[in-house]
Amino acid sequence: MRYRGLASSVAIAVWLVLPLSAPRQAALAGQAASAPETETISIDTQAPARPFPHYWERMFGSGRAILSLRESYRRDLGEVKRATGFDYIRFHAIFHDEVGLYNQDAQGKPTYNFSYVDEIYDGLLENGVRPFVELSFMPEKLASTDSRQAFWYKPFNSPPKDWDRWGELIKKFAQHLVARYGIEEVSHWYFEVWNEPNIDFWAGEPKQATYFHLYDVTVRALKAVSPRLRVGGPSTAQAAWVDVFIRHCKEQNVPVDFVSTHVYGNDTAQDVFGTNEVIPRDQMVWRAVKKVHDQVKASAMPEIPIIFSEYNASYMNEVEVTDSAFMGPWLANTIRQCAGLVDMLAYWDFSDVFEEQGVVKRPFYGGFGLMAVGHIPKASYNAFALLDRLGSEQLETDSPFALATRATDGSLAIVVWNYAPPGESVPAKRIRLSVRGFDGAGVASITEVDPEHGSPLEAWEAMGRPDLPSREQQETLRRAGQLPSPQVIAIPSGQPAEISLTLLSHGLALVEIRRP
Repeated sequence: MRYRGLASSVAIAVWLVLPLSAPRQAALAGQAASAPETETISIDTQAPARPFPHYWERMFGSGRAILSLRESYRRDLGEVKRATGFDYIRFHAIFHDEVGLYNQDAQGKPTYNFSYVDEIYDGLLENGVRPFVELSFMPEKLASTDSRQAFWYKPFNSPPKDWDRWGELIKKFAQHLVARYGIEEVSHWYFEVWNEPNIDFWAGEPKQATYFHLYDVTVRALKAVSPRLRVGGPSTAQAAWVDVFIRHCKEQNVPVDFVSTHVYGNDTAQDVFGTNEVIPRDQMVWRAVKKVHDQVKASAMPEIPIIFSEYNASYMNEVEVTDSAFMGPWLANTIRQCAGLVDMLAYWDFSDVFEEQGVVKRPFYGGFGLMAVGHIPKASYNAFALLDRLGSEQLETDSPFALATRATDGSLAIVVWNYAPPGESVPAKRIRLSVRGFDGAGVASITEVDPEHGSPLEAWEAMGRPDLPSREQQETLRRAGQLPSPQVIAIPSGQPAEISLTLLSHGLALVEIRRP
């Protein structure tokens, strides 16, 4: 992973959020009136470190394939690319009939049209992003039944009525990609077979056996084009099937280059682990990641890459979650917990140019994107922008609410947070950062993301929550979503660097310390 880091600097991040269920100004005043306890967090800049690749910003999800042709989609794509430098994009429905790839002539013979496919992938590559190709869904004329998944665009989720023709579709698709972009390029892509076959995205029965057959036919068609094409699955919801999928591939001698699955912070323990416990939202993702990591390590393929190709704090539309500054501490904590357990963790998704529930009706509705409709950066976008500045090595800390990293030039980056569940509040927390090994004069710059800085949700609420903001209102919201100018503090020479921060409930800030 490239590191666009801090030259001779130390960075520290802290996020601030208030619940939507209480008046924000009253909550801020109440927290400020109490005297917060002080927690000292010590960081030794000379301590040993372990590798810390930026696994959480290598890939993002997005709305379905055809949306990538829109200017609004590509504008948001470019903005998130600039903030995170991400490498891959994943979306559903490249085989949906609206893309026009597959048809049949009057005699029932398959015909192919790659016009929109080319525009879609050309657009990604022109923006410096490669496809993570989810091979879905079933073209109508190849579907064995009229079963459709419930999304607004109603994708066919049935198995093919002719498995040979499905294999031919996959082969023709791969051959075209290799012919257009070259095997040197396409060998860097990923091909993932279907989406969440363990739930309503797959109508085959029994689900697991018919999905495994789909995988076998698909992977053999791809590998017939080139063994260099990377392919994997099972792309399940709820961190399911990974162990049995690996066993199937091993026993049947079916190629597999990576395993993929999904989890969301509000998935249930029953669905993910088969237990009746209550797992908090800030614990679910890492516990699911660890479950899959442990399954892989105990399998016949212990070194196969692990990709969580979807995750988020919620699979529902919850304004107080994905639209709010809550996401900063949740993301930082999840990234700390999952470090070293997964190769890619792909946030779902980068933009609210998104239509699974229909055409978007208002800018803030609990959408999954980092960018609200109207090219408005949310607090989650700013959280990713700050997390991008973490280093490439991880240092130990003495706090479960901190993540310390070091860059190759010896500079540091540390994130600290004050987490509370969405819609709830905890007392303010005063943090004293003691950075050992940073002796001599320096300068610290502190950048905050909270309901008053880098979060447009509050400005939208102050406008009266308009469904269709005017162009002037949209510009006001974009300004509210900009990161504030950093506060700059001088660090005297001859003593360790010490910085004090007060974190409100759901708080996050970025502090960069550098030599003058």
